[in-house]
Amino acid sequence: MTVACFTRVPYFSHLMYLTNRFFQVLGAIVALFALAYPLPVLMPVAQTVLILLSTLTLTDWALLFIRKPRLTIRREAPAMLSLSDPNPVHLDVENKGNLALNLSIEEELPFQLQMRHFLLKTVITPGDQQRLTYQITPLSRGDYAFGHARTFATTQIGLVERRLALSAPQTASVYPSVIQMKQYELRAMRHIAHETGIKKMRRIGHSYEFEQIKNYNAGDDYRSINWKASGRRAALMVNQYEDERSQQVYCVVDKSRAMRMPFEGLTLMDYAINATLALSNIILKKNDKAGLLSFSDVMGATLKAERDSGQLHKILESLYREKERPVESNYELLYEAVRRLVSGRSLLILFTNFESSYALDRALPTLRRLNRSHLLVVVFFENTEIRALAAEPVHRMADIYQHTMARRFLYEKREMAQKMRQFGIQAVLTRPQDLTLNTINKYLELKSRGLI
Repeated sequence: MTVACFTRVPYFSHLMYLTNRFFQVLGAIVALFALAYPLPVLMPVAQTVLILLSTLTLTDWALLFIRKPRLTIRREAPAMLSLSDPNPVHLDVENKGNLALNLSIEEELPFQLQMRHFLLKTVITPGDQQRLTYQITPLSRGDYAFGHARTFATTQIGLVERRLALSAPQTASVYPSVIQMKQYELRAMRHIAHETGIKKMRRIGHSYEFEQIKNYNAGDDYRSINWKASGRRAALMVNQYEDERSQQVYCVVDKSRAMRMPFEGLTLMDYAINATLALSNIILKKNDKAGLLSFSDVMGATLKAERDSGQLHKILESLYREKERPVESNYELLYEAVRRLVSGRSLLILFTNFESSYALDRALPTLRRLNRSHLLVVVFFENTEIRALAAEPVHRMADIYQHTMARRFLYEKREMAQKMRQFGIQAVLTRPQDLTLNTINKYLELKSRGLI
């Protein structure tokens, strides 16, 4: 879906500018006049060039301001921009006049992008239509306001420039990445795991949903042979099972200050939000129920796990409105909310971050209690900048100290993951860039093993 803004250039504009070409020629004329004092033979040349410049300037002005350039511009931008993805924006320009123009279009981009003096240049002939395309990559959620698309037009003479005030403001909303959600949906549903990174999981045992009895084919599990059906048909028949459906899966997003750490311009919370949207879509496609919880010192979004057609849109809108809070997480509050809101054993996928063993030790008793009633998966983040520091070559004594501390920090992260596994809690330690992929793999693994 796109939102189009259409504005017609006014026939008259009082804003005129002299171009760099004009001042360059004028500077050369001044130099000729200066040389004409010791060399009088140059005076007629300087005067002739000055008259020529004046004539061309007046002609250029007349072409721009009397013959009325007729331009139209139409901006097309997605009404819903995807967080952290390149989003295309189009400008359709049409010249309805009979004058060829050089255009410099200055787009007033949203302030969140921090891109100033963004120019698009083109040459458009009479009756021509052109589409100019550029891409923006938003790194924060919220409303993005595009300002005016201001156009500066010159003729082929290029001495006078006319500013055409194009009023084409519009607003677009940046939502969690719908583009990534669709990409991971295709990867998971097409079973092309080795090409895309989503792992094929070997089924261990059987799930509880019986589907049908079918003829035995080479490669089928011989433990699934139905001997009674085989005796009746005088041919080997096997029971076919499918993944158990309608299981409750909740994505739990920590929005405390531990999730405000930025990596490649995106906060850990936004990485978690993108992963939650993509994972929720996979959960619904697998016929399970997807729900959402967010927390910090207070509870945020609370969506009961459902499987109806509007659930994904509810999750998208809830994630769009979530904001980080500069406080510590209250895991006791989370435990009470889960006990009150989540009925029955469910899969809880908790997106959080622990920067020290002390932080984990404070939360561990509550996490263990959650794991007794539900299947808990704790997803936390590896600090990629510290890993890059640990991989740098050593040249000085200070580098040895930095390497030692960096490796100690990385070891402590692995130790935290191992500690949670010792208490029966599923733990995923991942780079922020691999969060969505590793989380989907973990969900598919648990589902294939029948642990949910």
